[in-house]
Amino acid sequence: MIASVEGRVSAAGADYVVVVVGGVGLRVFTTPAALATPEGDFLLLHTTLIVREDALTLFGFPTLAERELFDLITTVSGIGPRLGLAILSHMSLERLRQAVLNKQPELLTRVPGIGKKLAEKIVFELRDKLRGSTGAAAASSGDSADVDSDVTAALLTFGYSQAEASAAIQSIPRDTPADFEERMRAALAYFTR
Repeated sequence: MIASVEGRVSAAGADYVVVVVGGVGLRVFTTPAALATPEGDFLLLHTTLIVREDALTLFGFPTLAERELFDLITTVSGIGPRLGLAILSHMSLERLRQAVLNKQPELLTRVPGIGKKLAEKIVFELRDKLRGSTGAAAASSGDSADVDSDVTAALLTFGYSQAEASAAIQSIPRDTPADFEERMRAALAYFTR
């Protein structure tokens, strides 16, 4: 299994980047945060290799937590890797955990391709799995997820793209308080690095 890929970004598509590793370009399907990486910059993605009869496909994530959640989401019957990627592209980790742990399938139906029944199935199948490992963290992070939505909206009004805004939100340190000004300052710091 390919656990991670690190190299220079040589190209990007709508939902993938090509990362050159040892002279070989690997197409890695990923989230908007990684898609925001400019060509020529180095990128580290934590990956999952999906083996099918007719293809080997890499899915990569900027953080190990995202990859682990992707692996967990795709254990739900009816959720393939493309739909799992769509979920993580449209929802923050905290928002997804909150939706599952608080039994809020309506939050999942905002993701294209997720209907009411599938959202309820995701909540049902993942609730116990997420409760043991992340329940306390998820309960306390609901406020920061709401603030992050406001920060994202503000970044979009400043002219940043959705991908840039998502990357900035994901760069905010975990210990940043759930305060708009603090989280906005941390998000803007992403663009000055």
